[in-house]
Amino acid sequence: MRSDAVKTGTAQAPHRSLFNALGYTEEERRRPMIGIVSSYNEIVPGHMNLDKIVDAVKMGVAMAGGMPVVFPAIAVCDGIAMGHTGMKYSLVTRDLIADSTECMTMAHGFDGLVCVPNCDKNVPGLLMAAARLNIPTVFVSGGPMLAGRIDGHKTSLSSMFEAVGSVAAGTMTMEKLCEFEEKACPSCGSCSGMYTANSMNCLTEAIGMGLKGNGTIPAVYSERIRLAKHAGMKIMELVEKDIKPRDIMTEKAFMNALVVDMALGCSTNSMLHLPAIAKEAGVDLNLDIANELSAKTPNLCHLAPAGPTYMEDLNEAGGVYAVMNELTKKNLLNLDCMTVNGTTIGENIKNCVNKNPDVIRPVENPYSETGGIAVLKGNLAPDGGVVKRSAVVAEMMVHEGPARVFECEEDAIAAIKGGKIVAGDVVVIRNEGPKGGPSMREMLNPTSAIAGMGLGSCVALITDGRFSGASRGASIGHVSPEAAVGGPIALVQEGDIIRINIPENKLDMLVSEEELAERKANWKPNLKEVSGYLARYRELVTSGNKGAVLEIK
Repeated sequence: MRSDAVKTGTAQAPHRSLFNALGYTEEERRRPMIGIVSSYNEIVPGHMNLDKIVDAVKMGVAMAGGMPVVFPAIAVCDGIAMGHTGMKYSLVTRDLIADSTECMTMAHGFDGLVCVPNCDKNVPGLLMAAARLNIPTVFVSGGPMLAGRIDGHKTSLSSMFEAVGSVAAGTMTMEKLCEFEEKACPSCGSCSGMYTANSMNCLTEAIGMGLKGNGTIPAVYSERIRLAKHAGMKIMELVEKDIKPRDIMTEKAFMNALVVDMALGCSTNSMLHLPAIAKEAGVDLNLDIANELSAKTPNLCHLAPAGPTYMEDLNEAGGVYAVMNELTKKNLLNLDCMTVNGTTIGENIKNCVNKNPDVIRPVENPYSETGGIAVLKGNLAPDGGVVKRSAVVAEMMVHEGPARVFECEEDAIAAIKGGKIVAGDVVVIRNEGPKGGPSMREMLNPTSAIAGMGLGSCVALITDGRFSGASRGASIGHVSPEAAVGGPIALVQEGDIIRINIPENKLDMLVSEEELAERKANWKPNLKEVSGYLARYRELVTSGNKGAVLEIK
């Protein structure tokens, strides 16, 4: 066992004395030592129940003959961090989480890990750590929030942000806004639509690192506690069989994850996180393949913000495995991929049927014949930009309009709420990329303001930053190269005509090459002053199309 390095032998007597100080018995020390990475805290609604999940995992580990040892991981609530400087400290935590988990695991010699994340950066951060460490690991999340209910209809956090825009437009009263505030987020858990947290938790099932239901069983269900106990038991089987993350997270498994991503209509943030996880697993995941897979993958789900269904509905309809089983009808999955069950994807999903065709469309009757995400390229985004195609209304799939240019998110929000953005405009927010932000702030506030003011079907938004999974509409993010390094988005001027063609995966500004060359010659960087961790992050971070990973120069 790896843990023998800290538990066994004469030279380890001092180490054992410290285990004694912790209250561990000799009988426990003879067992495999399983690290349980707990993301519990009291500031993220999706994490407030993780103490119960962790306790259940500990019980499962102990029941199966292991020695459970808990250590922490940090987490930021993207909703609370949204719309102010706090959002600069969201994406950066993905690497802090991976690095700190690596440090704790290597320092203490764990034989296996159970990762207990839930919200946006914890899932990819811990998947990155799992791939990097490559010791037996299983994931069990805290689960999604239940949908809110207002006037007999389900609702969620995205409706909350859009309600603020409606108040600014004069179409909603403050009294109604207060009702939304009270009812939009009724329970603990990751916010109830197909936002980033739930997207990534669902993809743990698709890629093979989470047990059935990990992405969809609601946080408040006792079934989630049972799942956690099974995860604790399962890690002991993985340790015994020496099944490791890189045995599971293969190139074929990442292709499965991308296909399921397209079918579910996941958050565009998955296009940042999957390449970052793949890099740690030694897999080169070039997002140029995304459009190739999207072209043949039907979009089967329209969960909020794309439609009126929520994670609880997906769970009742059969969950991720039912979606995957639908996809086998078109031979879109690699069924021989290994999973943390110790069985293959094909074995896992063979009896998982679609129980509600209104929530999970059959492949014969999809929302669209193409997937939920598209990568757009053109002279405005030579290295690509990403849009959640499944959340774009039909009339905005092809759009041409004048650029309204802003150097930061705050200026754009002020213009939108001030009534200065009109039908047909293309809002361009730049210097919010990995280096320019730094850290790619999410643009949920401006997209929600646009939707809330009734402009969602006639105004587009383009940024080198990124979008919350709660954003909807013609919202194109991750534009690369970013403005901070002189990408074409830095050269856009007020009034330039922007042409968006999502079906053809194109994003262009109608400006001549000669004019762009002249603008480039006169361009100067517009970097914001930062210090501390953000300054170090800026020095190491790469482009959004590469997953905004950190690279040593």
